[in-house]
Amino acid sequence: MNIPCKLCEKRRARRHCPGVEGEICSQCCGSQREITIECPASCEYLKEARFHEQPPAVTEDQVPNPDIRLSEKFLRDTEPLVFTLAVALKRAMEVGGAVDFDAREALDAEIRTYRTLQTGLIYDTRAPNPYAAAIQQKLREAVEQFSKEQAEQRGMVTVRDADVLGVLVFLQRLKCATTMGAARTGVRDFLTGYLPEAPAPAVLV
Repeated sequence: MNIPCKLCEKRRARRHCPGVEGEICSQCCGSQREITIECPASCEYLKEARFHEQPPAVTEDQVPNPDIRLSEKFLRDTEPLVFTLAVALKRAMEVGGAVDFDAREALDAEIRTYRTLQTGLIYDTRAPNPYAAAIQQKLREAVEQFSKEQAEQRGMVTVRDADVLGVLVFLQRLKCATTMGAARTGVRDFLTGYLPEAPAPAVLV
């Protein structure tokens, strides 16, 4: 039985698409993947395409906030905070249906806020995009909760604004490195694949 593609209604359907909950042709799958189709991370065709795709190289002048240097020692010392904010970013994107553009806007706004704190000023930058604003709020809640746990365990607040800024820039650069072509959820899918579900250690050294 020949089933027409649910999208173009012309070509013969060749595969099941969980994004449209129907059968589609391979041409529509390839051309509309992550553009008009909301592809779940579990889709086998999406995984296969990601495997074969090569992300565009990020040149030195494309690295965001290049004046902020992130050493291996810094990332080791702040590993619990990195884990906490990475999980918060992933969950915020999953719950709110946000895409990579929203994550970028949220990180940009939060980094600008923490940059002003380094100058002694208090200027709250809020993302105008509601999806980005929701992510930004979740990141702030994660920092607040992490700081509270640090204070309870060590008897003092040990989370510096400079550390939070550095971790946010790390996530921003991770976003640049994991966005593949026209992919809309490259960051979320990367974090989903590489973040363990077990809670991270909750104390900074």
